[in-house]
Amino acid sequence: MGSILARKRADGTVGYLAQIVRKRGKEFLHRETKTFDKKREAAAWLRFREAELDKPGALEELKKPSATLADAIDKYTSESKKEAGKTKAQVLRSIKEYDIVDMDAPTIKSEHIVAFAQELLAGGRQPQTVGNYMSHLSSIFKIARPAWGIKLDHQAMKDAHVVLRDLGVTAKSKQRDRRPTLAELDLLMQHFSDVRKRRPKSNPMARIIAFAIFSTRRQEEITKLAWADLDEAHNRILVRDMKHPGQKVGNDVWVELVPEALAIIKAMPKTNSGERIFPYSTDAICMAFSRACKFLGIVDLHFHDLRHEGVSRLFEMGRTIPQAASVSGHRSWQSLQRYSHIRETGDKFADWPWLERCRQEMSG
Repeated sequence: MGSILARKRADGTVGYLAQIVRKRGKEFLHRETKTFDKKREAAAWLRFREAELDKPGALEELKKPSATLADAIDKYTSESKKEAGKTKAQVLRSIKEYDIVDMDAPTIKSEHIVAFAQELLAGGRQPQTVGNYMSHLSSIFKIARPAWGIKLDHQAMKDAHVVLRDLGVTAKSKQRDRRPTLAELDLLMQHFSDVRKRRPKSNPMARIIAFAIFSTRRQEEITKLAWADLDEAHNRILVRDMKHPGQKVGNDVWVELVPEALAIIKAMPKTNSGERIFPYSTDAICMAFSRACKFLGIVDLHFHDLRHEGVSRLFEMGRTIPQAASVSGHRSWQSLQRYSHIRETGDKFADWPWLERCRQEMSG
């Protein structure tokens, strides 16, 4: 049977130490203690915990070596049916380089998680990046116990989140507000037009840039668009595996194609190379765009900023949040609240000469 000892604390209050000791003859098998503010709470815990320990094999299970955080990460990456994005996969690989992953799962407390986050910060990572690390790590803590019996304490992770946010170790990612000017876009379009004249088999980057703006599609979404998913009669296309925080694979969404975006699609040749409308790699597009910006002296412009430009344009043309979401594919209208300050000013691309050229062969 367990025992309860009343002990006076330094502040004058009384704590109740519940203690369980298991022996076989003179052989010590297991000892466990826990302190409570009330005696009845201590007694209730004793009854519950002793019943747990009396189950067949319970003491033998306690002697088994505990799984580590590294084991939980390996389980997650090998058994998850969701395709991990490049960022998440890279973060989980990076975490395995730190000492915390070698700790027994039950021993990892909030203070260990906080220390790990502070180590990341001291290593030169920004609070936004540390926040991303904690977010990906939290998904491991959330399912490790119910899925695999690995005793990671999800509450410890929640507590660490609060501490890290209050200490400024983590922060939300900053929203980029960079928009390309028409002058910058003209430079890019002319550059890639010249490249196509010299090398007709190069990627039609001018078309891809224009399509990214008018369709508001992400780079990886553009390269997945298929002719079979085009519904020209209703000015829409099915975007497969659209990016979403909780679901990527299987998140297929119908989006509206504005006339300019549909016109560019119709100008793309249907080749025998496959069913994709833009049969190019995301790496090739990213590298070509980055190299061109560097060559042209265009500072701090990312390909993803074209999507921001496209969504901003919709609001400048007078679209409401629901109407803009029908094009951008945002599932939550709250994500578009950042554009609510934009006032209707008309379409700055109304007389943009490159749109008509994108309808034609850029190599000509």
